[in-house]
Amino acid sequence: MKKTWSILLTLVLSVGLLAGCGNDDKSTDSGAANGGSDGSQDKKRIALVLPEKIGVNPFFALMDEGLQKAAADFNVEVKTIESTDPASIEQNLRTAVAEKYDLIITSTFQMEDALKKVAPENPDVPFAIIDTVVDLPNVRSVGFREHEAAYLLGAAAGLATKTNKVGNVVANDIPIMHKYMTGFEEGAKSVNPNIEIFVNFVGGFDDPAKAKELALLQNSKGADFVAGMSAVGDLGVFEAAKEKGFFTSGQDTDNTEPEHVVLAQLKGTDAVVYETVKDFAEGKYTFDIRDYGLKEGAVGLTYVTHESKTPLNPFIGQDIVDQLKVISDDIIAGKIKVTNALEQN
Repeated sequence: MKKTWSILLTLVLSVGLLAGCGNDDKSTDSGAANGGSDGSQDKKRIALVLPEKIGVNPFFALMDEGLQKAAADFNVEVKTIESTDPASIEQNLRTAVAEKYDLIITSTFQMEDALKKVAPENPDVPFAIIDTVVDLPNVRSVGFREHEAAYLLGAAAGLATKTNKVGNVVANDIPIMHKYMTGFEEGAKSVNPNIEIFVNFVGGFDDPAKAKELALLQNSKGADFVAGMSAVGDLGVFEAAKEKGFFTSGQDTDNTEPEHVVLAQLKGTDAVVYETVKDFAEGKYTFDIRDYGLKEGAVGLTYVTHESKTPLNPFIGQDIVDQLKVISDDIIAGKIKVTNALEQN
């Protein structure tokens, strides 16, 4: 009889393992879904539903990192669901609801339409959305004051340029990207009124070849600094800088390198996901609109607000960094008001 039960148990475990092999979702399985005897049935379950594959986009990679760190620190079960194409976004959100996750976190304007459909249909399910605002009673919206960090980046470019010509290679001509462009322009012109700023749009967030072409174009017009604002496309801007010997900057993470990528505009998506999970795990979750900027350390600029492992390039230099630190302090203190393009009529 004992042998029979042993065989049955082995078969059950084997079926469970085979069923799990077909799931491509990234997850930290703490046993909450199957009600294990170790008390894991009491663990909170949190899903992160992304509008695209994580790939090489640091924005989404950071979010997943923040989720995994929170899982370990707060003893919750988490799953990251990556959408393969726009058509799968709403279905993935509905899947997370059907799987009865206690909190569902989404991100960016790409998720807005789906969330506006799914959240009202499930008023008892808590949601959060990062990097945009969805004003619904069961949604927490978490935004960034990217324009503050963009102001610092623009000021750096305005102080460092030798040609008085700089560029922006921007993913798309959409409202959120104007927060970056407007902040950059204000910062640059605040320190260098004669500066000329070239702006070109890639037409997407994942086209390094097009971004490289536009960076080369801006450099051919005299830009000695070109800010990458095109997500994965920034890789093409970096290639162009190395080929032609001009200077550039990246976004979200510290992707600086000594010779050409001399700055990075930082955006702590990992930190805000972590804080969102922390609030939920500790029973402090509220449905409101959160806004994080320089003061909270959620955005910034390498060497100015955050240390970097990459040596400071002489094109920027310590004197400019010192000036930027004063500007950052003035923004935090409210002495400098940076325009939020999303709030303009």
